[in-house]
Amino acid sequence: MKILVTGVAGFIGFNLAARLLKDGHEVYGIDNLNDYYDVNLKKKRLSIIEKDTKFKFVLGDLADREKIKILFKTTSFDYVVNLAAQAGVRYSIENPESYIDSNLVGFGNILEGCRHSGVKHLVYASSSSVYGLNTNMPFSVRHNVDHPVSLYAASKKANELMAHTYSYLYKLPTTGLRFFTVYGPWGRPDMALFLFTKAILNDDPIKVFNNGDMQRDFTYIDDIVEGVVRVMNKVPKADPGWTSDNPNPSSSCVPYKLYNIGNNNPVALMSFVRAIEKAIGKKAVKNYLPLQAGDVPATYADVNDLIKDMGFKPATPIEEGINNFIKWYKEYYQ
Repeated sequence: MKILVTGVAGFIGFNLAARLLKDGHEVYGIDNLNDYYDVNLKKKRLSIIEKDTKFKFVLGDLADREKIKILFKTTSFDYVVNLAAQAGVRYSIENPESYIDSNLVGFGNILEGCRHSGVKHLVYASSSSVYGLNTNMPFSVRHNVDHPVSLYAASKKANELMAHTYSYLYKLPTTGLRFFTVYGPWGRPDMALFLFTKAILNDDPIKVFNNGDMQRDFTYIDDIVEGVVRVMNKVPKADPGWTSDNPNPSSSCVPYKLYNIGNNNPVALMSFVRAIEKAIGKKAVKNYLPLQAGDVPATYADVNDLIKDMGFKPATPIEEGINNFIKWYKEYYQ
């Protein structure tokens, strides 16, 4: 099939494109290669998948309405996987404009492109951050998520609402995926595993927020990609049991669906740090700090719907995932 992956030079986009190419699909990738983090890392990822003749790269920004219109007019895509977004909870407090441009305007342009070109299924990245002030654990796609605590989270919740509108008005099948703390080789330099590994190897202190009293449902990149591929291949249909009297937020009377993709096993931050120390063979110098604005103390994914509908549950142990990342990190940075 012909598949468009947006944000293809990003962490998840690159790994997904590599998997789709391996499976024999024709992959078009678009990315603006912005400098939110090291552009050379993005270019290196791209250089790997560009070796495959079934891959075509388009340099462009999703917020560029004309560029996206032309892309959809000149190429007929079977599926679209939208992973392009301005990422990062804390950065959304410093630079809100970039989130509005990429996550709202950009996503709107993708929806329009899919609507007018007969795309069979739009799969898009949401985030565990949409759960905001929720404290009912584990987080379920059936929970209310109307109280985000960062603009990033609000933009992802907005994506889910926008997608539902297009599923309702134009019968565009859409599936939103709430990813939980993705990590692994080729990961983002602004994420905890990357930051901690770099600091420990350089004998610099690591920043431990909320004085270490944090839990995250760390999810290995291969599990995320497997989940995306399975979801992509299962086009959602209207839920016959859905009722407006008691609406299920994860489905609808139209072809719309939401899933969590998480490890279903929250790990205490200090246990995470100890696993990194063990893998590196070196103790971290710790700088304990308060909870940052926009952060939440814990995340924990309920993946029952993913198991029921896709027959899949992420299961990579944290120690295995951390070891794989550190091996990659040492090889990449020599």
